[in-house]
Amino acid sequence: MKILLTGATGYIGKRLLSVLLQLGHHVVCAVRDPLRFSPPDSMKHQIEVIQVDLLDRDTLSAIPEDIDGAYYLVHSMSQSEDYADMERRCAEHFRDRLSETQVQHVIYLGGIANEEDLSEHLSSRKRVEDILAGGRYHLTTLRAGIIIGSGSASFEIIRDLVEKLPVMIAPRWLKTRCQPIGVSDVMLFLSRSIFDERTYDQTFDIAGPDILTYREMLLAFAKERGLKRWIITVPVMTPKLSSYWLYFVTSTSYTLATSLVDSMRVEVVASDDRLAQLLSIQPISYQQALQKAFNRIKSNDIWSSWKDAYASSGFSGDISDFIEVPTFGCFVDQRSQPYDDRESAIDRVWSIGGETGWYYGDWMWRLRGYLDKLVGGVGLRRGRTNKDMINAGDALDFWRVLYADRSEGRLLLFAEMKVPGEAWLEFRIKGDQLIQTATFRPKGLWGRAYWYAVLPAHGFVFNGMLTALARGK
Repeated sequence: MKILLTGATGYIGKRLLSVLLQLGHHVVCAVRDPLRFSPPDSMKHQIEVIQVDLLDRDTLSAIPEDIDGAYYLVHSMSQSEDYADMERRCAEHFRDRLSETQVQHVIYLGGIANEEDLSEHLSSRKRVEDILAGGRYHLTTLRAGIIIGSGSASFEIIRDLVEKLPVMIAPRWLKTRCQPIGVSDVMLFLSRSIFDERTYDQTFDIAGPDILTYREMLLAFAKERGLKRWIITVPVMTPKLSSYWLYFVTSTSYTLATSLVDSMRVEVVASDDRLAQLLSIQPISYQQALQKAFNRIKSNDIWSSWKDAYASSGFSGDISDFIEVPTFGCFVDQRSQPYDDRESAIDRVWSIGGETGWYYGDWMWRLRGYLDKLVGGVGLRRGRTNKDMINAGDALDFWRVLYADRSEGRLLLFAEMKVPGEAWLEFRIKGDQLIQTATFRPKGLWGRAYWYAVLPAHGFVFNGMLTALARGK
């Protein structure tokens, strides 16, 4: 069958793509920025890539008319203050275009919404569900709560809290109940529902077997990690203070933290397990989902991460807008050194950031990340999805990967930390040299003052980093 997959570069989309291909489907991947989409060569013969921006109705003409099914996995996750309006328009454009095709079945992954008083975020997802239901096709809506898996936003936020805070002075929403589900079960529900006529024109809650408070989830995580943790909930934390607390302790952005805190006051508990019975799926427990996630991490087999989504930083442009590094009006710091061995040098470049660090002056990188958090930036906590592989579009600490080609020996990063301008960092193998280039395009007088203020640190950090990358010293 020919299936349209929206959100193919997202956390769920990347994983679902692999499942659909294994089932023998031909998948049309609708992506806003093709440079962010890097499927393995082994998959490409079953994939068609189209460039679609759901906010731009005209681009949806790229969607083929002969598709049989489609997945709608698009969520703005509060990238801007008007995200609800953005989600509404995207859904309307998608519904109208697909109604012109021969598509039989559309599956939408939303959020559990069984309470009368919903958060703005859950209300928006419910509104999208209602809009999609108006199309000339059969719609199946799967409503999920907290998704637990290696690289999921919920898993990484819980991990940050538990592993960094022996004692937590936490907001009262930690007493709210929820029903988490393992990401592997989400894949089963999504893949088994498509073209199953028993699911047509219905809405189902999907969840694991455990109903837990957020506090219980944190303590269960600590138990799995062999850590002793104490959690004290206090009633004085307002939603704004709670958002700041979540933002500073975890790797989430402030806008996403605000949305999460708003949603965490609402219970997300499934109303029934009809779909699990219908499709003969027995969801795994919360503890089992944690164990699977850690097994993935230990084997360095993380397929996708929420941190690679633009929502983790507020980055809203296309990679193509920044991949050509400017020269006019820019400050440039370029250094080069002969490398000891080409492949070894590339291996070191491809391992930069995350747990590996930046090879030299790591305390200064951490300080820069801390200062970035203080002014509302992403900080250094995002790390990287995989310690060996890098793809265009990935988050890498407080950088975004714009270009990564091992055979060419070139890695280009764009800064997402708060700076009065725009910054690029490039590593390139040329001849027998490893060339490291930092480019900064300042905005106004403050931008120029910033460059000269950090110049002494560049001389210290960049020289040491280049030597370590080129020669392993």
